[in-house]
Amino acid sequence: MTGYGLTECVDAAVRAYLAERPEATVVALDEGLGTGFWRLDNGRLHWLSVLPEEAAAVRRMLLPDTARRHTLAREPAGREWPAAVPGTSRGVVVVAAGVLRRLPLPAGRALLAVCAARFPGGALVFDALPRRAAALVAGRPGLVPGHVCRPSAGRRGLPVPRALRPRVYEVRFAAGPAAVPEGERPRRGGSGAGDGGRNPAARRTHCR
Repeated sequence: MTGYGLTECVDAAVRAYLAERPEATVVALDEGLGTGFWRLDNGRLHWLSVLPEEAAAVRRMLLPDTARRHTLAREPAGREWPAAVPGTSRGVVVVAAGVLRRLPLPAGRALLAVCAARFPGGALVFDALPRRAAALVAGRPGLVPGHVCRPSAGRRGLPVPRALRPRVYEVRFAAGPAAVPEGERPRRGGSGAGDGGRNPAARRTHCR
């Protein structure tokens, strides 16, 4: 996976989901003035930026809404914005780059639960350290660990040990707990998203 950074890993995960559901809605949490829409636009997707009120106003002013790109003024870590996502039957992929790393663990798990309940068949892409990722999904029914990407170390500054580099994870939201095969359910003790070696659903990678 030479040359892949966090952004490239996140983009690769979203592109893989869009390859399956090209008219899906991409929900970008707290992206500021991010340009993900223009990097990932396939001509059919819908894009929703979820930002706090003041940040949303700035984004709308500089990047006005269009037919397929909108900004929603809601707290990205809150429980209100999922109800405002339209067209969920076309698929939803939530991009939470940097968001789950900043939240307390209970709040991160609550956000995952809300998304899983609201977006069956959807996905969430996030970055975290392996132990943190495992703790987020441990024991949570309805989450199917998917792709893992290990961003390469930066070329500048001191080298960062691999154990301290965040990875990019994808989890899929099953239609219900019964739809998740027993062997692919996240388990306590590190066999969820943080362990790409033992969980069959976590072995596939977007980049190597």
